[in-house]
Amino acid sequence: MSNSFTAIDFETAHGKRWSICQVGIVKVVQGVISDEISLLVQPPDNYYFYKNIEIHGITSEQTRNAPSFPTVWNEIKHLIQDQTVVAHNGAFDFNCLYQTLNYYGLEHPKYNQKCTYKIYGTNLADLCHQYKIKLNHHDALSDALACAKLYLISQQTNI
Repeated sequence: MSNSFTAIDFETAHGKRWSICQVGIVKVVQGVISDEISLLVQPPDNYYFYKNIEIHGITSEQTRNAPSFPTVWNEIKHLIQDQTVVAHNGAFDFNCLYQTLNYYGLEHPKYNQKCTYKIYGTNLADLCHQYKIKLNHHDALSDALACAKLYLISQQTNI
C-alpha cells in the first residue's frame, strides 16, 4: 500500500450524481496531509432538491456565483489523474465523478480506486466516533479529511 494518495468526497444538489455542488479533496504525501481543498460548484441550472439541502445545507444562493464543474475539474484533475484515490462509500463518489465527467463531455482520468467503507464495513459517522476523528458530516472537506485519516489508520494497522 502507498501512503501517498488523494481522498475525495462530493455533495450533490439533487438525485442525479452529475449534480456535484461541493468537492472536498485531501492530498496525503508520505503519510502526511499536504493539502486540503473545499470548492463549491454550481450544478447544472443551479437546481437543488430540498432533501439534498437538508442533508448538506448547501443552497442555490451559495453556488449562484460558483464555477461550474469543468472549471473546477481543471483545478483538481492533477490530484486524481494517475493517483490512488480514496473515498468513503466509493460506489457513490466514484460514480459522481464518472457521471459528471460524462455529463460535461470531459475525459476520464486513470486512477486507482480505494474505498474505506469496503475496508471497514461501516458508516463514516460511526467510524469517526470510534477513532475519535472530528466530523462535520456531509461537508465534503470534512468527509474527505475523515476518509484520509481512516485510510491512514487502515494502512498502519493492516485492517
